Amino acid sequence: MQARVTGTVQGVGFRPYIYRLAGELELAGYVMNDDRGVLLEVEGSVPAVASFLERLPAEAPPLASVEHVQAEDMAPTGERGFSIAASSRGGEPLAIVSPDVATCDACLRELFDPANRRHRYPFTNCTDCGPRFTIVRGVPYDRPLTTMAGFAMCERCRSEYEDPDDRRFHAQPNACADCGPSLDLLDAEGVRLDAEDPLAAVADSWGAGLVVAIKGLGGFHLACLAEHEEAVAALRSRKHREDKPFALMAPDLGTARSLVELTSAEEALLLGRERPILIARRRWVAAVADSVAPGTPDLGVMLPYTPLHHLLLADAGTTLVMTSGNVSDEPIAYGDDDALRRLRGIADLYLMHDRPIQTRTDDSVVRSLGTLRAQPLVFRRSRGFVPASLPLPIPSARPLLACGAELKSTFCLAKGDRAWVSHHIGDLKNYETLLSFEEGIAHLERLFAVEPQVVAHDLHPQYLSSAYAREREGVELVGVQHHHAHLAACLAEHGEEGPAVGAIYDGTGYGPDGTVWGGELLVGGLAGFTRAGHLLPVPMPGGEAAIREPWRMACAWRLAAGCGHEPPAALRDRVDPRRWDAVVGLARGGLASPLTTSMGRLFDAVAALCGQRAEVTYEGQAAIELESVSDHEERSAYPLPVVDAEDGIGLDPRPTVAAVVADSSAGVPISLVAARFHNAVAAATVEACSRLAHERGLDTVVLSGGVFQNRLLLERTLPALRSAGLRPLVPERLPPGDGAIAYGQAAVAAARLAG
Repeated sequence: MQARVTGTVQGVGFRPYIYRLAGELELAGYVMNDDRGVLLEVEGSVPAVASFLERLPAEAPPLASVEHVQAEDMAPTGERGFSIAASSRGGEPLAIVSPDVATCDACLRELFDPANRRHRYPFTNCTDCGPRFTIVRGVPYDRPLTTMAGFAMCERCRSEYEDPDDRRFHAQPNACADCGPSLDLLDAEGVRLDAEDPLAAVADSWGAGLVVAIKGLGGFHLACLAEHEEAVAALRSRKHREDKPFALMAPDLGTARSLVELTSAEEALLLGRERPILIARRRWVAAVADSVAPGTPDLGVMLPYTPLHHLLLADAGTTLVMTSGNVSDEPIAYGDDDALRRLRGIADLYLMHDRPIQTRTDDSVVRSLGTLRAQPLVFRRSRGFVPASLPLPIPSARPLLACGAELKSTFCLAKGDRAWVSHHIGDLKNYETLLSFEEGIAHLERLFAVEPQVVAHDLHPQYLSSAYAREREGVELVGVQHHHAHLAACLAEHGEEGPAVGAIYDGTGYGPDGTVWGGELLVGGLAGFTRAGHLLPVPMPGGEAAIREPWRMACAWRLAAGCGHEPPAALRDRVDPRRWDAVVGLARGGLASPLTTSMGRLFDAVAALCGQRAEVTYEGQAAIELESVSDHEERSAYPLPVVDAEDGIGLDPRPTVAAVVADSSAGVPISLVAARFHNAVAAATVEACSRLAHERGLDTVVLSGGVFQNRLLLERTLPALRSAGLRPLVPERLPPGDGAIAYGQAAVAAARLAG
């Protein structure tokens, strides 16, 4: 019998598993990797072969994901014994590459066992853990096609690699201190230091308040002691990162519990093989500097996920800031020379190693939704999750590339019924990020043998991603409206084609009418949509300047609500009166003030009106802080009428804004003002979606867009939709924000190609 096995079956110990299973059942034959996955032949008694086929997917290794087993009978050959054959190349690459996997318990025991030959070796791994996506250069997944190709295994490592009973049997990154990668320590100028033990030297540096650039799995981190205020403040200043919280790496779960409040589900997220950054409510006794996360009651915490991290944290004995190795708004550094150039002036030391990184990959970020659902809300999908594929409900008739949007950029490649959403690229606003975007596309096109014939892109004419699409030669272009892509992405990842009602709330998205959309009520599916309603449009004074300065939107909404042209008391000492008057003129006259229906900008306005945030230093800051100060026990809501409009349903927040202004002027605590605003948006969303669903004979409602990263808004909206007899869908495997746009574009393009 010959069988073709597809799925995540390379780099996960699948061939050794097949070898052992065949041996247990006394079957002869072979197993091998090839460009499509795993190919095997077994020969033996009929019951034994039948048992083999039954057990093959059911008992697969924990990192494997068997999608399909295609078996066919063959004439017996009389073969004896079972072997792992050399990998075959030359066909169309269809094999799925595994994401990188956190260090397993067995490797950890060896790492801290003084009697073990890998004691304190920072690159130990086995078939159950270690680097995968970040080192792979091609398929099939074999050492010559990884960045470990330059490290020849020593005799002992080779013996492990060839021993079917060893857990390092065919572990491609297998190495030890005698034959594998090694550490080096450089000073701030990039000069090699004569450190006998680089890890010990780094441990000695923490107390002095030094910032260390650490070459990790998918790029560089910048690290310092989390409780050292001077070090954290210096790092924040050098990175030009004024307010955005830093991620923390705790040595163990016990320390993480001392930093943030954790449910059992959140602890499971921290301990999972993906090891994401988890956003959780901080304990106010947490031993971290004030500069770690100013202005927010949450902390982003992760646990070590490589042997190097485990050693660094064990030696430090406390929590470290572990933030991306870059200057704000640039992609993470991952090449040695690139890091020395771009991190100069930020890092005091560089902890380097000589294993090349093939693909830069940031840490993933998630947030638990508590009792709302078991799956977390994904904020950033990258290391640990990528490049796992997602299915397309409507297969693509031709290979395609979807270029995504601008903020939180990803791209997506698709072929047939499978789509690969890339790692997090960043905001496509500068040359460095655009170069990372282009390099990532080229690498994944080679890795998965996708030669796009169709390229999908956002309708915004000035996005760099759209410009890239237009520059591709010999392809068919498919433009996809931004909010339709959000709707389609959520439907597609749930395996649905639609139609559905969609409440798509975000910051900005280019509308076909030339206005700035962002508070949209859509009805449609993968193939198309109609705009069934939206937030009341108001001017966006100064265009993009209003994103950086929420007080401008406060001015626009205050005027729209008939609350006068004077600045509210909360802003009088924070905005120059002359600038306020100038913005009043812009909003009234329409000069440099495009109309917007953006829900994100409404959140900005309310945050400014109640004095929480007049200006922002990172995207979404005002809304994040408005949620963080909300009183979750408050259940009353401001009025936010759902009205009939010429082009469908309208959400009219003018009474909402008037109530915010009135309560803020009366001295009502900001916690109550913020909560009542959240409750108003939730109630209006439920009313509008219920009405549209009833009118159109639908029962499915999609909630997506960056605004729905707001847990409080989801806590108020989801149960109410269910109580109304509706079936709400929220993104699960992809972010609600723009990190999912590329996948949505791919799903739309595939549906259009299918006609």
